[in-house]
Amino acid sequence: MVGQAVAAILSGQATTVLLYRSLNGRSEVRFGSGTAGARDAAATVGGQGTYDEFFLPFGLMTAGQTFSVMAQRHMIEYGTTCEQLGSIAIACREQANFNPAAQMHSKPLDMQTYLASRMISTPLRLYDYCLESDGACAVVVTSANRASDTRKSPVLIRAVAQGSPPDTRGGMMFPIVMRDNITDLPAYSVASTLYARAGLGPDEIDVAQLYDCFSISILLQLEAYGFCEKGEGGPFAESGAIRRGGTLPINTGGGHLSEGYIHGMNHVVEGVRQMRGDSSGQVPHAETCLVTGGPLPTGSAVILRKS
Repeated sequence: MVGQAVAAILSGQATTVLLYRSLNGRSEVRFGSGTAGARDAAATVGGQGTYDEFFLPFGLMTAGQTFSVMAQRHMIEYGTTCEQLGSIAIACREQANFNPAAQMHSKPLDMQTYLASRMISTPLRLYDYCLESDGACAVVVTSANRASDTRKSPVLIRAVAQGSPPDTRGGMMFPIVMRDNITDLPAYSVASTLYARAGLGPDEIDVAQLYDCFSISILLQLEAYGFCEKGEGGPFAESGAIRRGGTLPINTGGGHLSEGYIHGMNHVVEGVRQMRGDSSGQVPHAETCLVTGGPLPTGSAVILRKS
C-alpha cells in the first residue's frame, strides 16, 4: 500500500493518500482460519483459484500449519531449536510490556512459560502464533514538500519494493509447500531490490518491524534481509540481537505476536513512531527502520528514514 501511494503521488495521480487497515479477527471473522467456506472451495476444481482441493482434504487447512511445515524443515536442515523460536516470542513480548496499547501489555513471558504452552501445530506452540485482534490503524502519505509544515516531523520513505520467489506457484498459500526450498521467502528478491533502491545495506538498518504472523516468519526474514546468513536465524535471535538494547531491535511495539494483528499496518505505524522518536520502545539514535509486509505468497517492504 505504501508503494502504491508513493507511485500515485510521484505520477501526479494524487497529492495525499490515506492508508488504513481494520480487522475484527477477535470478535468475528479471522482470515485463513479454516472455515466451511474454504472447505466448499476445495470441492471446486482449482479451489476458486486457491488450489485448496489438493491440500484441505489431507489436513493442511490454515496458515499456521503451513508455517509449521516450514519451521520443521528449517529445524531439520539447520538444527534450529524450539528455544530459538521462543527467544523471538519473548523479544516481542518484552517490547509489548512497554506499550500500554498492546494486547499483551503487563503479561510477561519467559522461556519456561513458552515451552510449557500447548502445541498447536508441531513445532509451533501457542506463543509462536500471532494474536486475534479487533483494531485499526492508518498513516497518511504525501510529498516531503507538502509535509514540511505539519504539526509533527514527517518521516521520509527511502525505498519500497515488492517481489515473488523465483519458483512462484499458483494459488493462495498452501502451494508454498510444493516449492523446491520452502524456507526461502520472496523476501530475498524484495531485499535485493529494496536495498539497491535505498542505497543502503542491512548493516545500516537501526530497527526493524518484521511481519510476525508466526515466530518462524521472523527467523526466516532475518536471514532473507541479510541480518545473518542462511540457517543462522535461530542463533542470531537467541543471541539477544533482536531484543531491547540489541544490535537490531525488532517489533518495538510488540508486533503481531504481542501487540495486535492488523495485517502489518501496525508495523508501519510503529516504524513511523520510531523515526519520530515517540515510540514506547524507542531505540536511541535510530535513523532508519525496515518494515516488512506479509511474507507469502509475495513479499514487500519499506525503509523509513528520520527527516
